[in-house]
Amino acid sequence: MHGSEGKDGLHSTLEEDPRPKLLPKVMGSLAIVGLMVGLMIGRLTIPGPVELQQVETAADGVVLWFNSEPKLHGEHIDGTLALLFDAQGKAASGQVKVNDRDVNWRIRRTDGGLLLNLVAARPLRGEWKGEEVDDRWRLEVHLQGQ
Repeated sequence: MHGSEGKDGLHSTLEEDPRPKLLPKVMGSLAIVGLMVGLMIGRLTIPGPVELQQVETAADGVVLWFNSEPKLHGEHIDGTLALLFDAQGKAASGQVKVNDRDVNWRIRRTDGGLLLNLVAARPLRGEWKGEEVDDRWRLEVHLQGQ
């Protein structure tokens, strides 16, 4: 009678393959390379920070120049006008005449970005609009007294 030992190598169970398994290593390497290439492409396509480049006074307000369009939040608070920009820049201040009255403006840095405050002796109302001009963003703030 024939026993279960494999004397001649003709039995039904396969022997262990002595060669290393390369497919998981190749797939893991491809996944890591794909991830790194994706991160590099993503890093190249992120736009730079929005930056305040210049502040000019106009006949009835101020004009602010940015390198690209900033996120903007504006409010009228107790007769003053406050505009918060999600941007970087330097602090500045100045004065502009609106209807022969002085209006003081000041830009300062905050945790949320740059804050522009416009204050006058009498309550102010203001409107602002922005547009792209020569690959820069111009924001015009027009003021009027109440």
